[in-house]
Amino acid sequence: MTPAARWAAAAQILDQIEAGEAAEKALTTWARRSRFAGSKDRAAIRDHVYDILRAWRSTAALGGGTSGRLRVLGRLRQTDLDPDDLFTGEGYALTPLTDAEKAGGAEPTEGKACDLPDYIYNIFTSDLQGKAQQTAEALRHRASVFLRVNTLKTNRSDAQSALLVEGIDTAPHPLSDTALEILDGARRVAQSRAYQTGLVELQDVASQAVVDALPLSNGMRVLDYCAGGGGKTLAMAARLRGPVEAHDADPRRMSDLPARADRAGAKVTLTQTPKGTYDLVLCDVPCSGSGSWRRSPEGKWRLTPDMLEAVTRIQAEILDTATARVGAGGTLAYATCSVLTRENEDQIEAFLARHTGWTCAIQKRFDLTEGGDGFFVATLTRD
Repeated sequence: MTPAARWAAAAQILDQIEAGEAAEKALTTWARRSRFAGSKDRAAIRDHVYDILRAWRSTAALGGGTSGRLRVLGRLRQTDLDPDDLFTGEGYALTPLTDAEKAGGAEPTEGKACDLPDYIYNIFTSDLQGKAQQTAEALRHRASVFLRVNTLKTNRSDAQSALLVEGIDTAPHPLSDTALEILDGARRVAQSRAYQTGLVELQDVASQAVVDALPLSNGMRVLDYCAGGGGKTLAMAARLRGPVEAHDADPRRMSDLPARADRAGAKVTLTQTPKGTYDLVLCDVPCSGSGSWRRSPEGKWRLTPDMLEAVTRIQAEILDTATARVGAGGTLAYATCSVLTRENEDQIEAFLARHTGWTCAIQKRFDLTEGGDGFFVATLTRD
């Protein structure tokens, strides 16, 4: 496919997304219908689609409309590419621009310029104050890809060497001692021997730093209460060099965890009904995902005020329920991939107001400006 044809395909997919279809489904549907597209074509089109999703409002403003065609126009203007080179009408390219399209579009302002819904823009401005613009800007760009070195099997230096042999260039990241940032070759990771033999796992650096912040030591009984896919479960098992129990309200989310644990050489037990008490219970709760909108940009356009209110209620309910699983002197750890105060500091303050006999030992934010996703972690100790 030519570069112009790739942009035209992206415009078609963006129209499906605008109509309400999920991005991944729209991309998959297009790929199945377009067997002529090679892997490089599919990767380039995916990048175009996700770059525009991150900049959904600003590309529409610059392009002068919400169609896929005009969002592509807006993106080209945003990145200083000449639209006339791509809107040629030749082959499978988009048809040439009309005079009205050439004259249309305007510079975005406020929420449009930050590529946030207006109500989220107002929350950012209130919650993040001096960091609001920086945070919103970071969310408009692609996230780096990170690996966690599995210390059950190797060390960071040796993992780097093993990856480099397979054409994957990495660099250590200062936010976590187990983190490697991929500089080149990210698309080779899943097929690499280093990954398939459990030397490394894909995991954001801030997610790794959350586990680093937990007071873990050998011999502790530990429960990952909202385990999901199990990234933090495996990271905790590596730190403990011992077993971790994993639980999730929807056990299907953990379906791949046994195989991942086996590959990593980690001791993980899935449990639907945790019993007894634990030295540490981690609640990596459902949240807005606002700290990871670079990776999942649809989230910021799908989230509604009602959904945000509902998820904060769920977070509080999970904390209240999990207290029963924490033993005397034990730790209840709370984590989100959110940058919103109502999901982070406000939840901890409200928890301490509801429950006596608890002390907050740590509250820490990991800002997007530090290189990873936006995360929050707090540890609460039972007296």
